[in-house]
Amino acid sequence: MNNLLTPNKWVAISGSWAITSDQVEKDVRRCVRNVLEKGGGIVTGGALNVDSFATDETIKIDPGCKRLKIFLPTTLKIYSAHYRKRAREGVITSKQAENLIAQLEYVKRANPKAIIENKTNKIVDKTTYFERNMDVVKASDELYAFHVIQST
Repeated sequence: MNNLLTPNKWVAISGSWAITSDQVEKDVRRCVRNVLEKGGGIVTGGALNVDSFATDETIKIDPGCKRLKIFLPTTLKIYSAHYRKRAREGVITSKQAENLIAQLEYVKRANPKAIIENKTNKIVDKTTYFERNMDVVKASDELYAFHVIQST
C-alpha cells in the first residue's frame, strides 16, 4: 500500500485563472479527489480559479498539505503584493486576491515545503509565469488541463 505522505505520482492541475464555470469547478474537484484517492499528489501554480479549486480540494482531503506542491513565480510576499495590485487595478476583486493569499498562507503554515517560491524573480510578469509553468510541468508525472473558454 502506498504511503499517503509520499505520493506515487504527481499530477499537475492547470486551466484558466480568469474565467471559470460551476461545471469546471466540479470537474477540477472530482479530478483532485480521484488523484488523491489513488495515492497521488497535486501540483499547481497557485493562481485563481482552476489552481485554487485544486488547492482547496486538496486541503479538504489532506489538511497537512503533504500531497501538494504549489509553484510560485516569485516569493509569496511579492506574489501577494502583485495580487493586491491587480485588485486595485480592477483586474480581479479584492476578495479574490485576499482569498487566494489566505489559501497560500495556510498551505505555507501547514507544510512550508508545499510552497515552492522562486526567490530569484523580483516581479510577476509573462516571463516569470512561463518559468513557473515550466516548473509545474517538470515536477509532474501527468497534467490535467481544464478548458474553460469555448473556442473555434
